[in-house]
Amino acid sequence: MDTGCLSSMNITGAAQVRSFVGQLHTQRCFTSSSVQPLKSSSPTSAGLASLGSRNRGKKSRRGLAALQVVSQDLPRPPLENTINYLEAGQLSSSFRSSERPSKPLQIVIAGAGLAGLSTAKYLADAGHKPILLEARDVLGGKLAAWKDEDGDWYETGLHIFFGAYPNVQNLFGELGINDRLQWKEHSMIFAMPNKPGEYSRFDFPEVLPAPLNGIWAILKNNEMLTWPEKVKFAIGLLPAMLGGQAYVEAQDGLTVSEWMEKQGVPDRVNDEVFIAMSKALNFINPDELSMQCILIALNRFLQEKHGSKMAFLDGNPPERLCMPIVNHIQSLGGEVRLNSRIKKIELNPDGTVKHFALSDGTQITGDAYVCAAPVDIFKLLVPEQWREISYFKRLDKLVGVPVINVHIWFDRKLKNTYDHLLFSRSPLLSVYADMSVACKEYYDPDRSMLELVFAPAEEWIGRSDAEIIEATMQELAKLFPDEIAADQSKAKIRKYHVVKTPRSVYKTIPDCEPCRPLQRSPIEGFYLAGDYTKQKYLASMEGAVLSGKLCAQSIVQDSKLLSRRSQESLKTKSEVPVAS
Repeated sequence: MDTGCLSSMNITGAAQVRSFVGQLHTQRCFTSSSVQPLKSSSPTSAGLASLGSRNRGKKSRRGLAALQVVSQDLPRPPLENTINYLEAGQLSSSFRSSERPSKPLQIVIAGAGLAGLSTAKYLADAGHKPILLEARDVLGGKLAAWKDEDGDWYETGLHIFFGAYPNVQNLFGELGINDRLQWKEHSMIFAMPNKPGEYSRFDFPEVLPAPLNGIWAILKNNEMLTWPEKVKFAIGLLPAMLGGQAYVEAQDGLTVSEWMEKQGVPDRVNDEVFIAMSKALNFINPDELSMQCILIALNRFLQEKHGSKMAFLDGNPPERLCMPIVNHIQSLGGEVRLNSRIKKIELNPDGTVKHFALSDGTQITGDAYVCAAPVDIFKLLVPEQWREISYFKRLDKLVGVPVINVHIWFDRKLKNTYDHLLFSRSPLLSVYADMSVACKEYYDPDRSMLELVFAPAEEWIGRSDAEIIEATMQELAKLFPDEIAADQSKAKIRKYHVVKTPRSVYKTIPDCEPCRPLQRSPIEGFYLAGDYTKQKYLASMEGAVLSGKLCAQSIVQDSKLLSRRSQESLKTKSEVPVAS
């Protein structure tokens, strides 16, 4: 493939690739004295921006702790009275109101992504002492981000926070950082491949309740589906609306494409809507994705008035979201250690966990143990003695899907963008956003930075950065025909970063649901957390946070048993005769 237009002569700064399995071996522990979070900025003034308006303001200077307000975002939607939000809040409060342990349990947790951070946070709330170990030198797991030599951030993924994320929304409130979410207008915006440079919108009216606001948004859009197609689509969805959760769960055995054929839904609905939706939800196409995944998303997004409303975090996730969780954990006596990679789970003679052995030779012992690493990493750590137990054996079907996140800094401000997430409807790209407009910390009044999810990525994960960027530019030339050309004869690339995740969220293909494990394992004192574990949300940030809460809940429920086990173990050790 010709990559001459992407030579070092016209791109300043080499592309950098962060692998999912990158590591540093020196241990570093976060302490409140050595690591300080960014201070939150003052809230933006509440006031409704006009539809389609762009952010305005001053660019924040490098090195300032506080972020400057550079845009006028929409007010936070009233989420607090929804049933799901109240249920999530009740689960959060159960940890704070639980009986205080006479002696806190020491719980060792592997993995400082959202699942591990959530587990540690709620265990600390319940009065226990979590020790959170992260293999890499950065917090966040799939939310990880890095700063380049210019001070610009690049991330593992393009992360969107939905109104239908009740546990995530509660978490922001509990940490006092609600103002760090930049809420956008209630719309879903799709590029039009047959009309280069144009977009089609689904606008959810504020005056209507759910699901009428979603139905109205679909009915008002006449650019993507004809009226006969909408009617056939609605008839196809009727069983899901009437059958409820039981029907949704029963569709796990069908792909999206198979379900649509069975329900008589026109192929154009797949082409116009579900290809983009499938790639956004799980980075794969409808002929692979389980229909259960789509129906869960539709149920969550359409049953709440603000369920599909989106927000961007106002800066990089490690500092703006993960560090407040770390500070909270530490304030309650917990620990968070970076560069602490687990090499092996060592067992006692009875098959329970003896300790976590780290790659630097240290051993971490606790009263209970949690693995909150991605499922592909955990499968490598499963001790031989456990492998034939069905709970662990079923995990073989859960395999992470490859994802590539692309960042391109241009030499000018692109005009054909919105202050919002955009569905590209490209064969190679899933969703994208102009982060120089949508995010305060990344704001630039003069030049655009597009962050794009390259998916499906299975055939591209092993290719060079230059090939990926060239393919991305060819797709962008179709989205921005007046502003971008594949040969850079129009907007020029200043620099780029390509972040490859060979194994991201588990691939939600049919018949995976029975393989998702409960957080409490059959091994006494050992637990799992992660968005792949059993919980009612998708493999997502919401699923990760909820899995952490459910894991913490299981440990709190088992706390007396775990405490008794620990005391018996100490007693047994003390009774072992010492050789003279």
